[in-house]
Amino acid sequence: MGSTRGKNIALGKVIERLDAAHPDARLALDFASPFQLLVALILAAQSTDAKINQITPDLFAEFPSPASFAGADSERLQEAIRSSGFYRQKARTLQACCGRLVEEHGGEVPRDLEALLKLPGVGRKTANILRGNAWGIPGIGVDTHVSRLSQRLGLSHNRDPDKIEADLSEQVPTESQIRFCHLLQFHGRRVCHARRPDCPSCVIADLCPFPDKTEAPPPSEKPQRSRWVR
Repeated sequence: MGSTRGKNIALGKVIERLDAAHPDARLALDFASPFQLLVALILAAQSTDAKINQITPDLFAEFPSPASFAGADSERLQEAIRSSGFYRQKARTLQACCGRLVEEHGGEVPRDLEALLKLPGVGRKTANILRGNAWGIPGIGVDTHVSRLSQRLGLSHNRDPDKIEADLSEQVPTESQIRFCHLLQFHGRRVCHARRPDCPSCVIADLCPFPDKTEAPPPSEKPQRSRWVR
């Protein structure tokens, strides 16, 4: 089923308000190179960014390059990433991905989207987040927050991440796409939660067509900070 977006919203105002509300919005994963970001993104599946940031300093000290990952003892690598969850599969994926980097790309992470998508463990979300944050190449990386908020804002009625990416790419100005994803990620973590969105505290509540907004407090009451905000 194709895109059937809801009523138009003032997207420029949405971006402006979210930018003011979340000036610190950025990719939560720590990295010092495109290769480190690629590894961190693969590890982050079914885990938290905070957990991955705990793992990667020691991981990269022991395995500083694609060649070192590709040639690592599999059991030692598994142990190094055990706390990320699904560590056996992730270790296999990392070694296959790094082996491909060594064999086909001289140990360098390619910038080309199609080349990235041929690497084991790399889908469109990972590729777009990598390109955007490592090299500033515009793109939409559809994680769980971007998916949820784009649907609530009426920017997409699709659930397939690739279709959501296409919908957002049509509407979000190219120069704003990387920042837009960061803003949705932070707003999703802090305010627009999956189970109980804190709509009374939301800076874009009046622009949002989400039909199940939580009830706003009476005008005489000061909105309370949600207990769900981290």
